[in-house]
Amino acid sequence: MIRVTGVEPGSIGAELGLEPGVELMTVGGRELEDFLDWEYLTADEQFTLVYRKPATGEEFEVEVERPVEEHLGVAVEPPRIRRCANRCDFCFVDGNPEGVRQVLYIRDDDYRLSFRYGNFATLTNLKQHDTDRIIEYRLSPLYVSVHATDPVIRRWVLRNPQAPEVIPQLRHFADHGLEFHTQIVMAPGVNDGDVLRQSLDDLWHFGPEILSVSVVPVGLTEFSKHSLVREPDDVECRRAVEIVEAASARARCERGTAWAFGADELYVRANLELPHADNYDGFDQVENGVGSVRWLQQQVRHGAAGLAGWQGRRIAGITGTSRAALMPMVLEPLAAATGARFDLLPVENDLFGPRVTTAGLLPGSAIREALANAGDADLALLPGECVNDDGLFIDSMPFAEVAAAAALPLRLSKTFVDALTEPLAA
Repeated sequence: MIRVTGVEPGSIGAELGLEPGVELMTVGGRELEDFLDWEYLTADEQFTLVYRKPATGEEFEVEVERPVEEHLGVAVEPPRIRRCANRCDFCFVDGNPEGVRQVLYIRDDDYRLSFRYGNFATLTNLKQHDTDRIIEYRLSPLYVSVHATDPVIRRWVLRNPQAPEVIPQLRHFADHGLEFHTQIVMAPGVNDGDVLRQSLDDLWHFGPEILSVSVVPVGLTEFSKHSLVREPDDVECRRAVEIVEAASARARCERGTAWAFGADELYVRANLELPHADNYDGFDQVENGVGSVRWLQQQVRHGAAGLAGWQGRRIAGITGTSRAALMPMVLEPLAAATGARFDLLPVENDLFGPRVTTAGLLPGSAIREALANAGDADLALLPGECVNDDGLFIDSMPFAEVAAAAALPLRLSKTFVDALTEPLAA
């Protein structure tokens, strides 16, 4: 059973009498477990729905007929998050201080969120029921944290002696038509060097069902398990880049795709120039920090020409410290196209510590303090990813509170261009 959370007025769902709080029981005689069941089982033109109104306990059975292209207009509750069975030394949950959003203390490892949102999952907590659903519902592509293809090393990385061998597990799914984007979080002395080279080789020879693989250097907060794991240094990152680029060169030669990617952070730590935008194929792992700067450059190049009303304006851009050295290559063409002046305000993370440099994890308290140094700027742009759907920063501070304390207008932005389509009031 799952509950309805919203119904669009005038939709088929509204015509059926559905409303928030209604309990959806079965479709075609099959019990509903979560949004996957609802979306898959209601995809037909005809089906039988049984639902219950909790206020009265009354159940209704209705025959639904609708054109496939017409949406039901029904939103259902999110699933209870599947908990992680691993205890990785670099687990971000273990690196959380007190006072962050409560959801960040949950160790999630959920294949459903992998399919829906591109979250990476290890697939180590699957039961046969889960495996059957993934295959039946063709949840593809999945985003899978491989870390190492050697089963012993992978179990060590995951701190999970029960973790199944990942290559046979992926093969079973691939034999049923599923594809994967994969990642390797690289911890020095554990799964780098020859282990990394072997993992990339194994994933390549797996076949075209592995759509991509990214290598991301392990990142730690001040609260992480520093006695058990450390971040790679510049030399180790350069060696990793060499391994990744060798795998990518082979992929281009044999299949015409880059396939293997280093995260932007890997290049930053290695003090190397980022690859050209053409090397990222379709930016499939941009949300994983792979090609994010080059992707931003493309967004600016494609959208800046239509911006107007910014001539002579001064705009302050809040960013994390890792992006500070890279942002000029994004902002200089934007300034040339708009006539505005862009000043970066790099913000050090005072919640997780200076090791955490990504903009999406900046706390509201640090941003509020940084805005006091915005000078005579006309507008400040904040990274859109640092605020959740409820308008809260990572430290639970509301965006509205930061905006109220600021001496200038604030706008959230993911591409810079998206926040400049409307000029400021005169």
